[in-house]
Amino acid sequence: MTVPGADRQRFIYAIGDLLASWNLSRATGRTYGQLLLEAEPVSLDALAEALELSKGAVSTSVRELVSWGLARTISQPGSRRLLVEATGGLESLLSASHDRARSFIHVLREGEHLTQEPHAQQRLHDVTDLFEGYIDAGEHMLTQHRSSRRSR
Repeated sequence: MTVPGADRQRFIYAIGDLLASWNLSRATGRTYGQLLLEAEPVSLDALAEALELSKGAVSTSVRELVSWGLARTISQPGSRRLLVEATGGLESLLSASHDRARSFIHVLREGEHLTQEPHAQQRLHDVTDLFEGYIDAGEHMLTQHRSSRRSR
């Protein structure tokens, strides 16, 4: 029989490995895995202790998760300490990803005038179209996700 603590650790390490495949650090993935299992927001100290990581590694991981829209920090009145919690998952991840894609599209459009070569122009248009399609598909997926949640 498997001990529940071992199952938790396997899950946390699996999330670490998966996020590493997205070019995030394993510590960031493990931090996210731990946050997903927490019922309430937790301190950086509690995360560091649970994950057996340094507070600096956890702090860096939290900043990375916040930038990806996977976590948020909550300030404590009268204290410099922050609490951290995982965000809503799909919605926040897609929202952050869409913001990055929109920035990329903006730069691509600014570069369109830099070449008169037809092949290069077509490539720029194709990449722009791809990212616009990604955003459109993601927005459609989010709309369906929100509708299904409301109907529950």
